[in-house]
Amino acid sequence: MEILIKNGKIINAGGSFKGDVLVRNGKIAAIGKGLDGKTASKTIDAGGLYVLPGAIDAHTHLEMAMGKTFSADGYESGTRAAACGGTTTVFDYTLQEKGKPMLEEIADRNRLAEPAACVDYAFHGGISEVNEARLNEVAEMAKQGFPSIKAYMTYAFGLDDKALFELLQRAAKEKVLITVHAESHGIVEANREEFKKEGLTDVWYHYLSRPEIAEEEADIRAVTLARAAGAPIYIVHLGNEAGAKYIAKARAEGIPVYAETCPHYLAFTNEVFKRPDGIRFICSPPMKGKESQIALWEGVSRGVIDTIATDHCPAQTFEKDWGKKDFTLAPCGVMGIENMYPYMLNAANKGMISFERAVALCSYNVAKIFGCDTKGAIEPGLDADIVLYDPKKEFTITVDKMHSNIDYTIYEGMKLKGYPVLTMSRGAVVYEDGEFKGEAGYGRLLRRKVSCAYDKY
Repeated sequence: MEILIKNGKIINAGGSFKGDVLVRNGKIAAIGKGLDGKTASKTIDAGGLYVLPGAIDAHTHLEMAMGKTFSADGYESGTRAAACGGTTTVFDYTLQEKGKPMLEEIADRNRLAEPAACVDYAFHGGISEVNEARLNEVAEMAKQGFPSIKAYMTYAFGLDDKALFELLQRAAKEKVLITVHAESHGIVEANREEFKKEGLTDVWYHYLSRPEIAEEEADIRAVTLARAAGAPIYIVHLGNEAGAKYIAKARAEGIPVYAETCPHYLAFTNEVFKRPDGIRFICSPPMKGKESQIALWEGVSRGVIDTIATDHCPAQTFEKDWGKKDFTLAPCGVMGIENMYPYMLNAANKGMISFERAVALCSYNVAKIFGCDTKGAIEPGLDADIVLYDPKKEFTITVDKMHSNIDYTIYEGMKLKGYPVLTMSRGAVVYEDGEFKGEAGYGRLLRRKVSCAYDKY
């Protein structure tokens, strides 16, 4: 089957031009001007539209256990929403139960995802313990196509410095990329205990329990441990000014550190926790002050931040409300899987960044860092994961226009200039003009290659 997309503005991370894209059997067969569409079964006139590679969301938590509930989107609804926002590949994080191999956790999650995913998906490993069994499994993770593992520096399943250092050492040997949730467990837990004791449990104290310094300290420590281990490192959901500055300094010194931030840190500050609906915004790390928001945007525009992801881990309103009188009882996480690409493209449309930079942040860089060698660009031979974007379309985000299972959105009422009007996943139209057109089970599991973080090793 052939599809010809004509007269669009093709935008890749490295540049753009007006031309055509020929799709054949789910792959991009050719790009250029005046392509012959005589054998195409369908021709799409993309005049006035931008032709972009599908976004890759490298950080989600679908159908994940959160205390006495689960994240509100499963693999079907989460990937459905992703498709409707122009995201054609979704990475999910697994959580390793102590004593259980990481690959078994991935297999269990894949049994849920395989019949449900509407677009392609991948898994990062998760690790909650470092011992000989887990360290010996690192090489097999890479061999099986899962060359990335997430470690936490906080929570009950977080790793201490010795464990994280040992993991980084083994990861460097096996060319596996460690991604890190960097928050100081000591600072956070001491604050939470003190606030609980004093009865300071309204939503504002969620932010005060996890202030800028808690993230900054852990960012510096994580990068230092990686440097000592001779390993690249990827900092997830970066949200603070000092951490961004330290990462920029480390990069200038040649340390291979990568940074991700999320739309909610770019769109909001800690002022949201003073709102009547502030409980809905609880996530970790929390949104920080205005200075951090400004620093993150500078990092986005200057290249200090490599990728945008969502940390999509939503709960329903009634579940968030469990924490109205005690913030520690609220499920921790916000939505964003449908909003990431439109939000960043809106920033490009307003001149805050270039469209090429938006594509790099949301697609190309993600593909390179995480070894997705068939994704991330409009190029012959790659998967036909394509988004048609109308730069003139006015769109206001409201929960009734979204396509997931969540009963609210933190982006309610946000006005965007420009919006995706069509999404293709491997050549199949999965979203068009506001409607989901795909089907559960269409998505395929990606097994990946070694990260570009190891190109110099």
